[in-house]
Amino acid sequence: MKLETIKWKELSEDEKIASLKRPVIESIEEQESVITEIFNEVKSNGDQAIKRYTKMYDGVEIDNLLMSNKEITSAFDRVPKTLIQSIENAIENVKTFHEKNFQSDTNKIEVRTGVNCQIIKRPIENVGLYIPAGNNPLPSTAIMLGVPSSLAMNKESIVVSPPNDSGVVNDSIVVAAKLSGIGRICKVGGAQSIAALAYGTESIPQVDKIFGPGNSWVTKAKQMISLLNLPVSIDMPAGPTEVLIISDGNTNPKFIAYDLLSQAEHGVDSQVILISQNDSFLKKVAIEIDKAISKIRTQEIAKISMKNSKLIFVDDIQEAINISNYYAPEHLIINCKNAEKLVEKISSAGSVFLGEWSPESAGDYCSGTNHVLPTAGFARSYSGLSVDSFCKSISVQSLTKKGLEIIGDDIINLAMAEGLEAHAKAVEVRIKK
Repeated sequence: MKLETIKWKELSEDEKIASLKRPVIESIEEQESVITEIFNEVKSNGDQAIKRYTKMYDGVEIDNLLMSNKEITSAFDRVPKTLIQSIENAIENVKTFHEKNFQSDTNKIEVRTGVNCQIIKRPIENVGLYIPAGNNPLPSTAIMLGVPSSLAMNKESIVVSPPNDSGVVNDSIVVAAKLSGIGRICKVGGAQSIAALAYGTESIPQVDKIFGPGNSWVTKAKQMISLLNLPVSIDMPAGPTEVLIISDGNTNPKFIAYDLLSQAEHGVDSQVILISQNDSFLKKVAIEIDKAISKIRTQEIAKISMKNSKLIFVDDIQEAINISNYYAPEHLIINCKNAEKLVEKISSAGSVFLGEWSPESAGDYCSGTNHVLPTAGFARSYSGLSVDSFCKSISVQSLTKKGLEIIGDDIINLAMAEGLEAHAKAVEVRIKK
């Protein structure tokens, strides 16, 4: 396949914006219509609707939506011991990072004499965890969602994942979910699983927050929850994956080729971008991609998604950083000599990988950070998942009489300026003689 290099300075402003647009595979109007129908059916008919959509979209008939203990034990028996060990190792790394990164209740802060404030954290009661299992089942996502949920001590965590041809959830996902501390695993995926978590059915309880990445249908279903006036939130609009690489050319072009292909192989709607001030390096990477793509089993998917790829030639690395900050990539690889210094200039990215020995694959599986990240430019305002994502922050204040006297006049002045006299009186009756 022939990859062309875009010369950035030769583009108009409109052309620059157009070149960084994400691919759109599905019709948004079609998706909204179908998903609305699914939500209405699940709301009205519960499990019966879920089973009908599972047969329609996954091609299997399910009697019991919840994975039984026997089915879970059988999954462990079928998974190779070496894979179970790798899952356990990944869980340990993810747990180590998230546990140390999670801040417990902060100490009280004395804002003024006698005015003490504090932020406390409490686990969200019930959470739903969506684990993709389409082209490639993702046990790593079960780890990335299950571990922080367990550390947050959510009252109930429920995994939903599409059933395979045998009518059960993929074995490696089951093992990863159980070892991560998740007890309930349901055999349902797609938009219908999001509807089930949003409304609740006979088998699947309504949750307070839904987590997990998915295809454009799952992402759209999560976004549409906000229109339903339900007390259910989502983690982020995590859709098709993407990576942007900034390289000064001082690395093996084969490394970069496989970093790009590792995201391209996820799905036909993935997008990969390489930016460099070294034109000859861009050409070398293009050659390496051509060589490498025929060696991977996912080449058919990768060939399609690589059509959405961009090789961009810029005048200098600062221009590459400017492009990256505008694009706000899910994954950003900075493969430059001074990568650690350059990260200070990054304002928007889901997760950053520094240097040639930090492939994006490490973050996907077991470096310790979380791979559930904002896509489609949402890194401008969303963060990747952490234990905090599974908790609520509650502010607490405690004032002494002296403390209220110190800030009392300010409260009264502001309240009266807003025309809220009872607010002012609530202070006056305490401190005015």
